[in-house]
Amino acid sequence: MAASMQKIADRLTSRLKVRYLVLMLQISKCGSLTRAAEALGFSQPAASKALGELEDIFGSPLFLRSSNGLVPTPLGELALRRAVHMLQDMENWGRETEAILTGHTAHLNVGAIPTVSGRLLSRATQQIYTLHRVTISLHRATSDQLVRLMRRHELDCMIGRATVINADDNMVQQALYAQRPVLIANVDLAHRLQQEKISLHTLAAMDWILPSPATPTGKMITEIFAKANIPPPFPKIETYSADVIEDLLQNSTSFLSLMAEDIAADICRNKKIALIPFQFDERLPPISFIRHNRTTQVLAEENFAEIFREVCNQFYPGGV
Repeated sequence: MAASMQKIADRLTSRLKVRYLVLMLQISKCGSLTRAAEALGFSQPAASKALGELEDIFGSPLFLRSSNGLVPTPLGELALRRAVHMLQDMENWGRETEAILTGHTAHLNVGAIPTVSGRLLSRATQQIYTLHRVTISLHRATSDQLVRLMRRHELDCMIGRATVINADDNMVQQALYAQRPVLIANVDLAHRLQQEKISLHTLAAMDWILPSPATPTGKMITEIFAKANIPPPFPKIETYSADVIEDLLQNSTSFLSLMAEDIAADICRNKKIALIPFQFDERLPPISFIRHNRTTQVLAEENFAEIFREVCNQFYPGGV
């Protein structure tokens, strides 16, 4: 069995071509070899020969005919997952090469959730470029969305909440700092609520702006109300964008939202939005630096991780 596996590895190394990977993904997308060939500008005989070569490399069919066209076999599903990762790695390789050819040392694709302070991110990205001439592409999204990008190898690393990582994701994380949840609203609504006795029943009946229930923040809100046997509030507007939340709150006296305390403090600087005097016992999952569990570490990524930790220590001396 070991010798057989080695033969497959040898065939992959010596015979696998990038255009085979592209063809395989296109067949999966189109469900047809003919349509895949047309989309890629291949002749039908060339596409058939390439698929035959691919299946000979793997020693078994990658697709089977069905009423819905060509569908991947279990081996085909594995090959498709690997093909996506390999092609994404090649795209990243191209960006890194462009960075070096234009006088930089490396390029990183970094994800960050909206509840990571923009001031913190700008400080870290400035330092990595100043000290190491590493360029950064920054992607903002929720933790679950960023983890999906990590799984597709579209990101080198991310700053988010590690609660969305699965055991089989082959990622490592380091907790950086904790965040306390607070409620914010238009200053007039916040002032009015200061005069009242606020309870979860009161809050449940109000108009909420919340992130998706799939996010750690959304899950926490659901759990808080569920523990009190109160139906959780259904958001009138579902968003994780701090800019959108800020604009909505300063122009409406009916909405409230839950945010991390440090992000809320930034928003409340405009004096049109204020904290609602209600304290939660719960804490948001810590912000973590998450990256792929690599056998060989990437120097630019190591340097960025170190710089980001140092900047976090400056902004949040208490840590986690």
